Amino acid sequence: MDAISILRLFTPADALAVGFSLTGAIVLQRLIESPTFRRPSVSQIMVHYRRDWMREMVTRQPRIFDATILDGLRQGITFYASSCLIGLGAGLALVSDTTPLQGLATSFDLDAGPALIMKAKILFVLAFVVNAFLMFVWSHRLFGYCSVLLASVPNDIHHPRAYERAARAAEVNITAARNYNRGLRSVYYALGALGWLLGPWALIVTMGATFATLIRREFASQSREAIIARLTEDAPPPRH
Repeated sequence: MDAISILRLFTPADALAVGFSLTGAIVLQRLIESPTFRRPSVSQIMVHYRRDWMREMVTRQPRIFDATILDGLRQGITFYASSCLIGLGAGLALVSDTTPLQGLATSFDLDAGPALIMKAKILFVLAFVVNAFLMFVWSHRLFGYCSVLLASVPNDIHHPRAYERAARAAEVNITAARNYNRGLRSVYYALGALGWLLGPWALIVTMGATFATLIRREFASQSREAIIARLTEDAPPPRH
């Protein structure tokens, strides 16, 4: 079966649902990671705290506390990466045999369609899982680099390179956190993409709910208000 024949198996509604999912994921990522957006996201607000963390680290003796935090972050990433591998293995098993999903669709009086369509839907979900795994792996490695940079910061706060290396560690820390957050969002998207198994309109609903959840948590959550309020209090007074 050629590519054109495969595409004909899908309806315009399927194309609309997939386009909505991918476009929404791209647009939301840009909004969340944009430093110039008029309402900064939690991820962008935390960038300031990460830089403050590395500056405070220079004067903290000993620095076991900072190393413990980094180790905790890496352990959390390891958990998510391992979970992605388990999900990937389960998804590949379903791709090889879609009978369980087709039976589930029949029990809900849904038209599962050809097995090839079901496999394509599973692969769509797995694409988000694979992306999440790659983001987590890279984030884990970057936090490792940050640990090395943190260890290279001189103990003498008057050393000419103390704050310079702390600033470099902060930027690597920020990049690692950005990839970590991208991985988490991909996990959300994978869960939302499961709606396609119930049909294209279900995919639009589940992905729309996923986008709404992420928007609320990044731009309208109580935790965001607490974080940004503290940041505002710490800001220097405006100059007249």
